Amino acid sequence: MRNEMKQLFMVISFLSVLFVSPLPTLAETDVFSDIQGQMGQDIMEAYDLQLVNGYPDGTYRPNEEVTTAQFSTILSRVFAEHEVDVSLGSGDATPLTREEAAYYMNLGLGLEKQAEGFSDVPNSSPYAGDIGAVQQTGIITGYSESHFGYGDTLTRAQAAVFALRVYHYLDPFELEETTIADIQAAMDRGKLTAEELVGMYLERIDLYDQQGPAINSIITINPEAEAIARELDEERAVSGPRSPLHGIPVVVKDNFDTVDMATSAGCLCLKDSFPLDDAEQIKLLKDAGAIIIAKANLHEFAFGITTVSSLGGQTLNPYNLDYLPGGSSGGTGAALAANFAVAGLGTDTGGSIRIPAAFNSLVGIRPTIGLTSRDGIIPLALTQDVGGPLARTVADAAHMLDVTAGYDEKDVVTAWSKGQIPASYTDYLDVDGLQGARIGVARELFSDAAESEEVNRLVEQAVRDMERLGAEMIDITLPNLEEISQYPSLSSWEFKFQLNDYLAELGPDAAHQSLTDIIESGDIEDSMRDSLIARNERESLDEEEYKDIVLFRTRLTQESIMKVMADHELDAIVYPTTTHPAAMVGQSQTSGANNRLSAFSGFPAISLPAGYTSVGTPVGVELLAGRFEEPTLLKLGYSYEQGTRHRKAPALLQ
Repeated sequence: MRNEMKQLFMVISFLSVLFVSPLPTLAETDVFSDIQGQMGQDIMEAYDLQLVNGYPDGTYRPNEEVTTAQFSTILSRVFAEHEVDVSLGSGDATPLTREEAAYYMNLGLGLEKQAEGFSDVPNSSPYAGDIGAVQQTGIITGYSESHFGYGDTLTRAQAAVFALRVYHYLDPFELEETTIADIQAAMDRGKLTAEELVGMYLERIDLYDQQGPAINSIITINPEAEAIARELDEERAVSGPRSPLHGIPVVVKDNFDTVDMATSAGCLCLKDSFPLDDAEQIKLLKDAGAIIIAKANLHEFAFGITTVSSLGGQTLNPYNLDYLPGGSSGGTGAALAANFAVAGLGTDTGGSIRIPAAFNSLVGIRPTIGLTSRDGIIPLALTQDVGGPLARTVADAAHMLDVTAGYDEKDVVTAWSKGQIPASYTDYLDVDGLQGARIGVARELFSDAAESEEVNRLVEQAVRDMERLGAEMIDITLPNLEEISQYPSLSSWEFKFQLNDYLAELGPDAAHQSLTDIIESGDIEDSMRDSLIARNERESLDEEEYKDIVLFRTRLTQESIMKVMADHELDAIVYPTTTHPAAMVGQSQTSGANNRLSAFSGFPAISLPAGYTSVGTPVGVELLAGRFEEPTLLKLGYSYEQGTRHRKAPALLQ
């Protein structure tokens, strides 16, 4: 009896430290002093959910053993939060083993016992079925495919991670701010179907895009989206998902060819233009099981950065309806910010992916020219054009890049991508990715205009955050910046000729055969007329001025970036995505020339959420790296994203 009382006293005493004693607030400690990496992130999330506590000295002591009493207490909190009626018992001070943890978790989950394939789990073990069942959910895994760690005691770190996984496993599916991983997990657990998901997004589009605040981001809704989703659900049930994008609703800018929906570039003149086949990136998405749920508005023919078109009208910024969403991929940007789809595609000739990413608190990637095919994209200037992903998270952007990158015989420049594409871009999602990185800070790309003050403040904070997260931030001066900045975009030269080539590919029954036909039709945005006429007056690309720009601008920009990166041994260069914040609807929008570094060099860049202005509009920070260094950008971007968590849904739509 004395030993039992002593044991009980030890349990109560230890629990009082582990679960009752006050801790310094997060504002004081930010994280426990002895945790780091992804496991540290999970421990902190479990702490935020009040599932676990640390010690009064600000440590967590992740490697200490956990007793059955302690784990029972943690799981009881998880199950009580989700109204699961189960009794786990009070436990005792005996150290808990990994197999016992599986048993305790399955008591509340109530899963059917499953066979497991670990070589170190005895066939006679009473816990084998629980291990197999919980393993199927992904909540608990082995040290390797063949080794479970049978008999090993559970650590405090593992207890927090397992409890957090159980917590999220029991969470009901929530559409707002969901991710590709969240959706696949919900589908794997039978909580969600692709058809249900499409229906939820269509309802949200109707509620917020067509009515209510009327964001006006969508031009066309796919009438077959629900039928396609049903077919994908049936396929999943028989053979499993094709890829992480199986059943994932995607919205694409309406200058990507879609054989089953008109492709308009936002122009009334092309409102009934059906291409003969899908753009290569659209085909790749469909092959991966993605659902093109809708096509998004854009600045007509991708000419500007305010996203207004004769067919789609003016798109609004979901964070503040009085402000612009950026462009030219502003419809895709606003739609994703407003949670009308999971991820999307935009195009970028100057800054048309990254500007709407900045103004809508999104991740936007302008890939290396040659990484993704431009086949089937209505061109603006193929010397600079590229299509790439927009998403709410770096991970989702990486999933999109996995599917859309690669060689396409119809776009010869993609031959450069051979041997440059990793097995998966998601392999580079490292929460500690900024540790030891060397990043050049291009402060000459900050604007000294009064209206740029908030942008500068937020991007300077981003620089400090990157340093806090382990990067060495080095002030740099970009060689030849003034000369580079004086070069024009080539859209004023190439557009007419490349558009005419595109129109010819639509076949003899196409409504318009040339830019001249389009101008004469009158079915264009009034503010576009003069620009279209000026471009239509170009007579040839066989002019020395044009050839000099193509040759010298590209070489000078590439060599200048490469030199400064080599001189300072940099992984990337950082600067504001745009020098100015989002402007009010009806006013002119200034973005600055920072976006041209990537466009003129052909090197990749990523825009990341950096915070919000006093009127609630988002601001972005951009990272630029060398050719085909998308893995580096994803690693750095993911680390920054996870260390700052700036992205939040628009308050107007909650």
